[in-house]
Amino acid sequence: MFKKVCRLFVAAALATTASFAAAAPWPDGPVRMIVPYPPGGATDFSARVYAEHLGKILGKPIVVENKAGAAGEIGSQFVAAAPADGYTLLLGALGSMAINSLLPSKKQPYKFPEAFEGVSMATSTPLAVVVRADLPVKNIQELIAYAKKNSGQVSYGSAGYGSSQHMTAEKFQQATGIKLLHVPYKGSGPALTDLIGGQVDMVFDTMPTLMGHVGNSKLRFLAVTTKDRAKTLPNVPTLQEEGVKNFDVSTRYVLLAPKGTPEPIRQLVSDAMKKAAAEPSVQKAMAGQGADAVPTAPDETYQALAAEVAIWADVVKNADLK
Repeated sequence: MFKKVCRLFVAAALATTASFAAAAPWPDGPVRMIVPYPPGGATDFSARVYAEHLGKILGKPIVVENKAGAAGEIGSQFVAAAPADGYTLLLGALGSMAINSLLPSKKQPYKFPEAFEGVSMATSTPLAVVVRADLPVKNIQELIAYAKKNSGQVSYGSAGYGSSQHMTAEKFQQATGIKLLHVPYKGSGPALTDLIGGQVDMVFDTMPTLMGHVGNSKLRFLAVTTKDRAKTLPNVPTLQEEGVKNFDVSTRYVLLAPKGTPEPIRQLVSDAMKKAAAEPSVQKAMAGQGADAVPTAPDETYQALAAEVAIWADVVKNADLK
């Protein structure tokens, strides 16, 4: 009896695989990769590097589309409601999506992470604390002292309300006892433009967004948010080195599919992500932007979603969010 059950189980599994293969070779047309932020930010950079190489590996174009707004919510909602056929994927900032699910003001028509299937992690990057060069501070301790003296007046730009940039700043405020003025944008690119133009005082942003501006005389890099210094900014200290204890924050970008997307499709894309990440040109592009390629299997990816929610739960709970 046991052997008969095993044979039936194997036959059923093979039939499922065969029916998937017989239905249609995937992909048989272009695949949309939705980025829920404007062009020019770290998420957009990661998507475009991977999309170029995934298209070659999978044999069909991977078309990057930017659907920005609401700290990534517009693009995320679009993908959550898309057909689960593998032709619409989401490459988003994992921290932002986890944070959005925790904010009472975000009336999501879907539930995170249950509305998605894991495909693969994409990249990981530190954030840096950057101020306009004419702000009268030279290091983190001077910034803290200045912010305490001018409570609520030192402004910082973010990629939007609930973005990882926003919540990293909230975590920094909780750790240092200061109060900053939040100015949300639709993405990192516009926030950085206004920092350079002097409309805001500082940003907490990711290395891919910032690397093209290292050496810009209008900016000053004060610290990075990870426990170790960034390889591309070896002379910039960490927040922990600057006296902000137990501060270790990075931004990770993740590739997701709508709930119900077949596992064989997700595994195929995950394998392609690993192949792409191993290519020297991808590694060079990532290193040049201060990021690391970190592809994972679909099940590992989904496990990371719930873990990220737990990381930010206390920060959101203790933040004075309006």
